[in-house]
Amino acid sequence: MTDFTLNAQARTDLGKGASRRLRHSASIPAVVYGGDKEAQSLTIVAKEITKLFENEAAFSHVIELNVDGVKQNVIIKAMQRHPAKQFIMHADFIRVVAGQKLTAKVPVHFINEEGPVKKGGEVSHVESELEVSCEAKDLPEFIEVDLANAEIGTIIHLSDLKAPKGVEFVALAHGDDKAVANVHAPRVSAEAEEEGAAE
Repeated sequence: MTDFTLNAQARTDLGKGASRRLRHSASIPAVVYGGDKEAQSLTIVAKEITKLFENEAAFSHVIELNVDGVKQNVIIKAMQRHPAKQFIMHADFIRVVAGQKLTAKVPVHFINEEGPVKKGGEVSHVESELEVSCEAKDLPEFIEVDLANAEIGTIIHLSDLKAPKGVEFVALAHGDDKAVANVHAPRVSAEAEEEGAAE
């Protein structure tokens, strides 16, 4: 398993102007909160955090955050990107406390999509990530959705997925059995059938 580490400095210069100055100096503002400690404002070198999150797995892994030499385990809670240029503008981290459950968003990996495609279907990904609740030690790198046996007309819901041990889907726990993917007939052939029927 890859070890994810990130260096940061405590920040006392707060406010929009300060954040703007930070970004001009190739750094970004961030905040870490949670656990039994107060929220702390941070400064992180932009290229370091960008490099870290180039690896998709960093979004669903515990990160060792080194703030002025003091290390703490965190996960990424939220990230703000520039709407057009997509560079990271701000990050929120939450402290990981052993034995305490946390919620995190985990990427979805779809496998065996060629199965339904060979049957003439098209696959639509409804969700690219899912929110899970678990202890940090059980946090999965991704949730796998196997489409090998999916037929045309199949809708795959959260309840169809097998959650890893110790992991709970947040939406499902709240009674929302959301769709994750569906397999449908190609739109072109469906439209052609409709036209043929009309004639």
